[in-house]
Amino acid sequence: MRSRNRSKKIKIYLIIVFTVVLGIYVYNIINRNVRPTILAMCEIQAKKIATQAINDAIKSTIKDNVKYKDLIFVKQDNSGKITMMQANTGLMNGIASDVALEVQEKIRQIPGGTIKIPIGNILNSQLIPGPRIKLDLEPHGSVTVDFGTEFVESGINQTIHRVYLTIITDVKIIFPLVSDTVTVSANIPIAETVIVGDVPESYITVPEENILNIIR
Repeated sequence: MRSRNRSKKIKIYLIIVFTVVLGIYVYNIINRNVRPTILAMCEIQAKKIATQAINDAIKSTIKDNVKYKDLIFVKQDNSGKITMMQANTGLMNGIASDVALEVQEKIRQIPGGTIKIPIGNILNSQLIPGPRIKLDLEPHGSVTVDFGTEFVESGINQTIHRVYLTIITDVKIIFPLVSDTVTVSANIPIAETVIVGDVPESYITVPEENILNIIR
C-alpha cells in the first residue's frame, strides 16, 4: 500500500516537473520567435495609425486658413530689401496646440488595429503556412508639435522660404506578452513664399522653449 502511494507521488512529482519544464521551453520559444514577429508587424500597423492621425489632424485643423504673411512678419528697408523676418510666435503656438490636440484626438478615434500572423511565421517555418492568428493592438501615445523653417534655392536670385510643422507622436502597442513604443515623425509644409534677392541675415524662428508637448 505504501509502495503504491510512493509510486503515485513520484508520478505526480514527475508530471509537475515535466509541466514546468515544458512551460519554460514554450515561453522561451515564444519570446525568441513570436515576440519579434509580433513587434515588427505591430510597429508597421502603429505607424499607419499615427500617420493617418497626423494627416487627418492637419486637414481638419489648418486646411487653407494659414497664410505665410500671418506666420512671418517681413521687415524691409526704404529700398524694399528684406532686412529681417520675424515669426509670429503667438499664432504659431496656437496652431501647434490645436494640431497637437487634434492629432491626439484622432489617435483616440481610430480603433485598435487587428493583425493576422501566420503560424508558420510564429514557428519560423515556411513548411507550416497557416492558419493565421488574430492579434489586436490599441494605440496610446504622446504628441509633440513644433514649427520649423527652411530656405531652398529656387533659381537665379530666388529663394523659397518654407514654414513647416514637425509632428512627433509616440504610439504604444500593448497586448499580452508584447509591449513596445513606436515613434512616428512627419514634417508637414503649411506655408511658403519666394524671396527675390538676398536672403536676410537676421531672422527669428520659434524658440525651443515654445515646443509643445501634449501627453495623453
